[in-house]
Amino acid sequence: MDATVVIGVDSSTQSTKALAVRVDTGEVVARARAPHAVSGGGRRETHPEVWWQALTGTLAELRAQVAEAPGAISVGGQQHGLVTLDGAGAVLRPAILWNDVRSAPHAEALVTRFGAKHWADRFGSVPGAAFTVAKWAWLRENDPAVAAATARVRLPHDFLTERLTGQAVTDRGDASGTGWWASDTETYDDDVLTAVDLDPALLPRVLAPGEAAGTTLPGLPLPAGIPVASGTGDNAAAALGLGLAPGRAALSLGTSGTVYTPSVNRPADPTGTVAGFAGAHGGWLPLACTLNCTQAVDKVAQLLSITREAVEPNTAVTLLPFLDGERTPNLPHASGTLSGLRHDTTAGQILQAAYDGATYTLLAALDLVLAVDGRPSDEPLLLIGGGARGTAWRQTVRRLSGRAVQIPDADDLVALGAAAQAASLLTGESPAAIATRWGTAAGPVYDPIERDEAALAGLAAALDATA
Repeated sequence: MDATVVIGVDSSTQSTKALAVRVDTGEVVARARAPHAVSGGGRRETHPEVWWQALTGTLAELRAQVAEAPGAISVGGQQHGLVTLDGAGAVLRPAILWNDVRSAPHAEALVTRFGAKHWADRFGSVPGAAFTVAKWAWLRENDPAVAAATARVRLPHDFLTERLTGQAVTDRGDASGTGWWASDTETYDDDVLTAVDLDPALLPRVLAPGEAAGTTLPGLPLPAGIPVASGTGDNAAAALGLGLAPGRAALSLGTSGTVYTPSVNRPADPTGTVAGFAGAHGGWLPLACTLNCTQAVDKVAQLLSITREAVEPNTAVTLLPFLDGERTPNLPHASGTLSGLRHDTTAGQILQAAYDGATYTLLAALDLVLAVDGRPSDEPLLLIGGGARGTAWRQTVRRLSGRAVQIPDADDLVALGAAAQAASLLTGESPAAIATRWGTAAGPVYDPIERDEAALAGLAAALDATA
């Protein structure tokens, strides 16, 4: 198809962002954004119709800005969320999001039933509360009427892609975060599905890397018949958006914190620290994720009535900001812990301790992520996400890692990765090659500074005491 513009979508926890991107240069020619409402009070849920209305609204905005019809579209979406539909495709209840930890006991029961080593060897990951299999087990127990009425089980990006195309499909990157897709055979696992009483007929077909999901249906803000790429989960999409190669790691500072790199070897960590996700590119994407990142640090700043950049050097205070439980380490019922206060402790020192605590567990997992292939890159650590723009975040990562960091000029990397998937349908190039050609990882590099061993030792001791 002779087209010069594609659309990439990021349907995240907090918002939908859509970009119109030129295929030849990667120039973003139009942007649109719509927020999502997320419930609180111990629940983390959003009605999927909110995502759909946000998607159609942002697509309409793009069409108003760009006269040219796009050549293709792809959707990247938040991982793990549980979407339940009836036989006609109508939503039965709000989706349970990845950061809802009510399913923690169900994850623990599943790990006990099959054993952590079996999970790691067969699925590449040991499920925690975030994984979809635990959320389905929770639903079976706590809302059995909805579970019984469910005729289709989808992930957030699956739901949106199906609304665009009418096709019940997913991709291996997102499927690998469910807990019922076995990465060793790349098939749905009958034993786990039986254990949670889920009929495999309710699940979408898993597309191969590069396979199209279908074409757009009539009645959308886009012309009918436009190719739709498979889409993928948000982290896999961001990896595509950066054009990452094995050994080059990215650390994402957002509502959650993640660290990942593509790998050639299939990950299998029985400790559960490293999730062995599949990559949308066809390889693997070992990843570690924390629940508490920028939002937790901002909450501490709010409680102290100071700005998020008002940090002061800290040598005595330790803060583990596990305000909503934690995923890495697996402490779903934890709360924040603060120690080392003295009369001369300042608010800025406490805030710096919050930054340190939020950064520490991600950096502790970095070596494990890179060890999957055993060939870490000497290239700077790519720092992405909203926090990457903050001086305090950048300096904390440099001080605790001892590594150089690079801040890509490009933002909205999940949407850019989805756009690269869409462009791949038109050019035949791999999405990573397209992103590399677009230069999405380019940006300023900050040299390494001496690693703060004293702070790392204090954080390790505090974490041992908490665990």
